[in-house]
Amino acid sequence: MSEWTWEYEGYDPAAERLRESLCTLGNGYFATRGAVPESRAGLVHYPATYAAEVYNRLESTVAGRQVVNEDLVNLPNWLLLRFRLRFADGSAGPWFSPDTRQLLDYRHTLDLRRATLTRTFRYWDDEAGMLGVEQNRLLDMTDPHLAALRTVFTAEEWSGEVEVESVLDGDVTNNNVYRYRSLNRNHLAQVRTGEAGTDTTWLRCRTSSSDIGISMAARTVVIGQLPTLSELRPSRHRAVHRLVIPIAPGRPAVVEKTVALHTAHDLAISDPLDAALDRVTTAGDFPTLLHSHLAAWQRLWRRADIQVPGEAGRVLRLHLFHLLQTLSPHTAELDVGVPARGLHGEAYRGHVFWDELFVLPYLNLHFPEVSRALLNYRHRRLPQACRAAGAAGRAGAMYPWQSGSDGREETQQLHLNPRSGRWLPDNSRLQHHVGSAVAYNVWQYCEATGDTEYLHTRGAEMLLQIARFWADTAEFDAELGRYRIRGVVGPDEYHDSYPDAARPGLDDNTYTNVTAAWVLSRALDLVRRLPAWRRQELFERIQLDGGELPEWEEISRRLWVPFHQGVISQFDGYGDLAELDWDAYRARYDSIRRLDRILEAEGDAVNRYQASKQADVLMLGYLFSPTELRDLFRRLGYDVDDKLWRRTVDDYLKRTSHGSTLSGLVHAWVLARVSRAEAWTYCQEALEQDVADLQGGTTGEGIHLGAMAGTLDLVQRGLTGLETREDALRLDPVPLPALSEYGFSLRYRGHWGVSIRLRSGQLGIGVPDSEESPIRVVLPDRAVIVAPGETCTLLLPEG
Repeated sequence: MSEWTWEYEGYDPAAERLRESLCTLGNGYFATRGAVPESRAGLVHYPATYAAEVYNRLESTVAGRQVVNEDLVNLPNWLLLRFRLRFADGSAGPWFSPDTRQLLDYRHTLDLRRATLTRTFRYWDDEAGMLGVEQNRLLDMTDPHLAALRTVFTAEEWSGEVEVESVLDGDVTNNNVYRYRSLNRNHLAQVRTGEAGTDTTWLRCRTSSSDIGISMAARTVVIGQLPTLSELRPSRHRAVHRLVIPIAPGRPAVVEKTVALHTAHDLAISDPLDAALDRVTTAGDFPTLLHSHLAAWQRLWRRADIQVPGEAGRVLRLHLFHLLQTLSPHTAELDVGVPARGLHGEAYRGHVFWDELFVLPYLNLHFPEVSRALLNYRHRRLPQACRAAGAAGRAGAMYPWQSGSDGREETQQLHLNPRSGRWLPDNSRLQHHVGSAVAYNVWQYCEATGDTEYLHTRGAEMLLQIARFWADTAEFDAELGRYRIRGVVGPDEYHDSYPDAARPGLDDNTYTNVTAAWVLSRALDLVRRLPAWRRQELFERIQLDGGELPEWEEISRRLWVPFHQGVISQFDGYGDLAELDWDAYRARYDSIRRLDRILEAEGDAVNRYQASKQADVLMLGYLFSPTELRDLFRRLGYDVDDKLWRRTVDDYLKRTSHGSTLSGLVHAWVLARVSRAEAWTYCQEALEQDVADLQGGTTGEGIHLGAMAGTLDLVQRGLTGLETREDALRLDPVPLPALSEYGFSLRYRGHWGVSIRLRSGQLGIGVPDSEESPIRVVLPDRAVIVAPGETCTLLLPEG
């Protein structure tokens, strides 16, 4: 395989769902899983299409309780195209299925450079002979409402006919995640189909409760010859175009299916069906669409490609491919956040968590317009976050742990443990640190882009309201002489309460407290920077009393951080929990990544143990450079030197099961910064999470977008020490022998295509020619100015 292609040879039904996720094609507006075109949803295959913004809310009965869940909706299946052979006596063979045929040369090829998926195979029919099939599909990156499938049938030494049914199928449900099987999954209503002209069918429907109109139109044509039969057969849930095409050696049958998708969310349309019909009618043929599609992807790769040698480079490019398919420049026109599982499956119901924390730092330096759109998603839901805080008796903004269409809390009330079959309370809505993630992303975006207009307007509104929430949530403890934040859950979701406690929540989660202190201090910095007129306008707009600011200052310096046995505690009381016999559990189970499920099934609880799902305290080392982290703790009155931090890293490494795909990524980042040989082990784990499905079946339910983007940022910022602050590019490369050569380009302020290259201990920085100002580059031991049109090569110190 080349560095630009991923090939899957042979047919393995057990691996199909994983392959379908990894072979998903998308363009930022919608995406379609890489299922074979003739398949319908079942135990092996799961064809599905998802459009950004299309959610629906349903009520279900679970464990005797009524619960409501909002889901990203599986849309009608546009991909469906099945075929069979017809014989001279008028009879027809069975419809083709890879599950019932002996296949030869069966291969899927995902071409990252071209963003196409090609399937090729041959099979022997006892009555006709050998048939070759080649199928090529794309989701257009030029026109995000279009998709196309081209199928070529080739007869070897026989003549006859091939019958094809090209279908728009509205009889679909959300059925990708087995754990959700007890929930209501029927999201589509009022399905209608019809025909237009001689080669086009259409389907329209609505989501059952959110009432979003969805329309598709499919044009199916035979290229190079006339079919012997062509009939359009709309029915209640399926619009079928049936074709019979002559086939002979040297005269292949070529079928092109072009599909347009529109929803009621789209701009500049009057009716989704009219728009879909107009778009598919005027669309070019497959070669024309492919040509413009390739040009669009060429522009994307020019702005974003990353060069890393070997297998690591192949995986990183695959990760970048899926990031660009989910959050492309088309996303800048949409009201969407970062879906944790991409547009690739139904896990997490398509919800938005804190994963933008791992995604935006990469996008800021390549597609800042997309970052801004993702922040606008949060800003539009700021009123909802303020109402949520008010309902909880707090000031400011309390963002939800899981967000969907309108910004209310979408976290499920119950979750299923597949090991025990029991439905358990879900307390992850107490992860209020998501607000700090929103504030961090605002700050990082503005630092990277210099977008002071955003910082002083929408960004300031979010940042100050989040700071206000933390200030009102912190409680003063006279005995400690410090402020405390109680009743929360940190990034480690294993711990959501104290052992045998009547109420959920933990006190003084270090990550929550330290990031809250950071938010408060950044908010104060921003207020001091604002022009007087803007400060007054902002305070009036959000009804902020300037008298609150001295309290913010005090809290930002006096939030409590617990310690135990010479290390930073994950939360107050963490050091009092029991030790787990890690060796015994590793010996008993193939994988202990989901230790929480294992213990619950045994009648135990992970809350009793010093055991973490993923990085929690160590997340601070992901967000902040060593210098920033020391300064943060010093501001709070704690001396956290390198020795204490390394002891803390060692302590949690021994007690983490890595039940999250983000865990390996964060540990790789942190270990690289403390110059540890183990960093590469965790780098490899981060790279393999999805391609090897390390979580045991979860990738088939959708890729892990935050982890994928985070691996890209691990190279971009983690290994280079890249920071964008104080109007300079700051670099402090760390030696990682297994990944000692890499290169990428980035967009910094007004400069497009600033190149960063590391090779043989030399750091190269190139600034493209332009009329922009020179860039100030700061390293630990020197500072240089690189003017447009110049390249600077710096020799790095050894070690």
